[in-house]
Amino acid sequence: MLDELEKLPNGSRFYRCAFQVNTFEYVTRHNHQTAFADEDSYNRALVEACLELGIEVIAIADHYRIKGTEKLAGAARAAGIVVFPAFEAVTREGVHFLCLFDPAMPPDTVQARIGACGIGSETAPSPLGDLNAESLLGNSQKWEMQCIAAHIASDGGLFRALQGGQARGAIWRHEELAACAIPGPVDDAPENLRAILRNEDPAYRRDRPISVLNCNDVKGPDDLRAGGTWCLVKMTAPTLEGLRQAFLDPGSRIRLASDPGPEEHVEFVGMAWETEGFLRGCRLHFNENLNVLIGGRGSGKSTVIESIRYVLGLEPVGEDAKKIHAGIISGVVKSGTKISLLVQSYQPDRRRFLIERTVPDPPRVFDENGDVMKVTPLDIVRGVTVYGQNELAELARSPEKLTALLYRFVAPDKGWQSKYQDSHTKLAQSRRDILDCLSKIDKAEDQLAGLPGLTETLDRYREAGVEEKLKSRDAIVRAEAIIQTARESVTPLQELSDEMAETAAIDTEFLSDEALKELPVEKQLKSLNGTLARLEAATRKAQGAIAAAITTAEAEIQTVAEAVAAEKTSTQAAYEAALRELQKQKIDGNEFIRLRSEIERLSPLKGQRTTLKSKLKGLDQKRRNELAAWEDIKRERFQKLEQAAKKVSRALPDRLRVTVRYGADRVGLCDLIKKKPGGRVAETVAALAGKDQLSLPALAAACRKGAAALTKEFGIPATQGERIAAAAPELPMLIEELDLPHVTEIELNIGPDKAPPEWRKLGDLSTGQKATALLYLLLLEADAPLVLDQPEDNLDNRFISEGIVPKIRTEKRRRQFIFSTHNANIPVLGDAELMIGMRAVGEAGDGHADIPEEFMGSIDKKSVAALAEEILEGGKEAFMTRRKKYNF
Repeated sequence: MLDELEKLPNGSRFYRCAFQVNTFEYVTRHNHQTAFADEDSYNRALVEACLELGIEVIAIADHYRIKGTEKLAGAARAAGIVVFPAFEAVTREGVHFLCLFDPAMPPDTVQARIGACGIGSETAPSPLGDLNAESLLGNSQKWEMQCIAAHIASDGGLFRALQGGQARGAIWRHEELAACAIPGPVDDAPENLRAILRNEDPAYRRDRPISVLNCNDVKGPDDLRAGGTWCLVKMTAPTLEGLRQAFLDPGSRIRLASDPGPEEHVEFVGMAWETEGFLRGCRLHFNENLNVLIGGRGSGKSTVIESIRYVLGLEPVGEDAKKIHAGIISGVVKSGTKISLLVQSYQPDRRRFLIERTVPDPPRVFDENGDVMKVTPLDIVRGVTVYGQNELAELARSPEKLTALLYRFVAPDKGWQSKYQDSHTKLAQSRRDILDCLSKIDKAEDQLAGLPGLTETLDRYREAGVEEKLKSRDAIVRAEAIIQTARESVTPLQELSDEMAETAAIDTEFLSDEALKELPVEKQLKSLNGTLARLEAATRKAQGAIAAAITTAEAEIQTVAEAVAAEKTSTQAAYEAALRELQKQKIDGNEFIRLRSEIERLSPLKGQRTTLKSKLKGLDQKRRNELAAWEDIKRERFQKLEQAAKKVSRALPDRLRVTVRYGADRVGLCDLIKKKPGGRVAETVAALAGKDQLSLPALAAACRKGAAALTKEFGIPATQGERIAAAAPELPMLIEELDLPHVTEIELNIGPDKAPPEWRKLGDLSTGQKATALLYLLLLEADAPLVLDQPEDNLDNRFISEGIVPKIRTEKRRRQFIFSTHNANIPVLGDAELMIGMRAVGEAGDGHADIPEEFMGSIDKKSVAALAEEILEGGKEAFMTRRKKYNF
């Protein structure tokens, strides 16, 4: 399957081209120094240099000569190098032009073009033609040639040969002159030419900027290696139409040797569908830059988009999008269909992965060896974005998803995420610890509340002489209370011992020989095994000592308890006699003993209460510290988000303006208020939701102060404030632990281009304008593929041509785009490297998609251009009719 994919056309790419290669005969005719004794050795060395430098295309351009180029052309073609037949023309005014013809044009036809130039002497080293520059350029279409103004800054160049500014300007602006040659970057051109080449000089301003090429004379292999003799031209294949399209769009299709190369980015290499469904048997070989699916309605474009989403395991954003996606997968792709997606990744190294998914099973990822990996597709293609038809409009209605879009511009920080989770966990634990401590204090308070009454009753028994008569049993009761308190004192230490036993083992797998292999200071790192082993041994020893001490203590306590029990047994008869004596006086001696037992049980609670209150102070202080850290962590993320918003605004000046409001999404807070106090809280929710600025710590503090503070500081009605205050102490802590989402506000400039900005907030925009604003965000600075289904459905054409398309052209050199569209602006003005023409074939109910290879390519492929004209423009007649009606 993979081999089949890469055999398919995948559109235009850059070819390294040298357009002014000279023959051995030219070198000797002009007395240039050469290290070669004959034509064959010269040709062989030149071809070897081309292969060494990756030059795939040459033009052999001698002065008004095509005869004598056959040997060099043949040697180049035999090595797989494409040769453009060409000649260098010198017009009547002395202006030099390179005249290039399609590789398929016969030499005799080129010779006829040379003859039509009216050469005075064919034997002259550099003959002059009879045609002037305007006439030569005027023949370009009729002669099927592309003209390049050669070495414009040197002798014979347009700006040297033509002295009159008016004459130079007319030729420079001639509609058939699309390219010129200089030896290096524009910044190194003569100062008087830089503004002209950049199309910034009013006297020479062209309707369309000229293509600047590097194609100096090549008189041997050393000239190729020296630079200034070759450049890169993007074409589906090296043809004259490929050159024409490249010269029409130099910003997308021409790159000088000095220009930065395309940035490596993760890309989808190809895709295939097997077994079932509408796309059965279809294969696609994607281009690394801009891919556009075109075709009539029902041809399968959306099915391709949703298949990409499905094989990656991506969930649609909105409810409508989920329904559409599910319908396409179940009803069009169909159960049993296997979707395969080949992915190329460059980080951390260059590697390919195959992602497969058979409907309805989960996806699987295979490495280059065919082994199934323990990763998900999104682990391989991080940041990939897929949106279906109208999904951008759904996205615009979701504040949290808008903010998620902005997070794409925040650098990942695993350390921050770990700190965030740790801080939130600690806060939740501190809340539980405080509530537990308060519960124990309340329980102790409740029990101690009865102690004064018990003591007063006991005093009355004492006054009646009961204590003296039951003195021995009274002492036993007090001794038993001491035994119980002693046992309770051991319990916390037993829990500590158990916890130590569970956590004493230290995992040292991270210090294995394999893990430490080739690391710096490997010997010292290995020594940590001993360090941790000694720590574990010491911990186990300490735990063993504690456990042994606990066992000893429990045994000793038990010995004392048994002594008390024996004493109790030995005094039982005297106790029962005393009770009978008291009964005669109608006094219940048992009640006295019960009171004494209860008082002895409660008395230690005073100390426990004091200890608990001291512990509570410590827990409160600890929570205050953790709250400070929590607020800092939340603020840190907000600052990063705010920086991202500023970055986006700077990247899209006069297009988009993005701001972030801190914690402005109050839904989580309002849900908490509705849940905890109970009763009517509508006015409270409205008051909190409506505040421009809201401090959660301040709200929590007001809850603790009471209803009056809530009313005064937050406008909460008194009765509702009382219910909220009554929910303390838990509610204030839950409020403190909230992390309210930040709200991203997007403003779009809806004013005309080059007019003063007219900013309008997202909520006040039309559906199309909202989608435009979001598409601006999606197009910015990411290296993962962006896949969109018919974005123009919600976009205004003006925004597409003036804003979106220029951004696509800028960004496509560093990321891959896959769009489906009915709008010609995206593939044509965006200069799509690959257009994929789709059509539906077969009978209704058993039809399927068809993607012929002749419909795969760029606009410079005639069959693709014809298909685009038919589908996107409605045919040539419709296009020309519109042009006439607009009076263009």
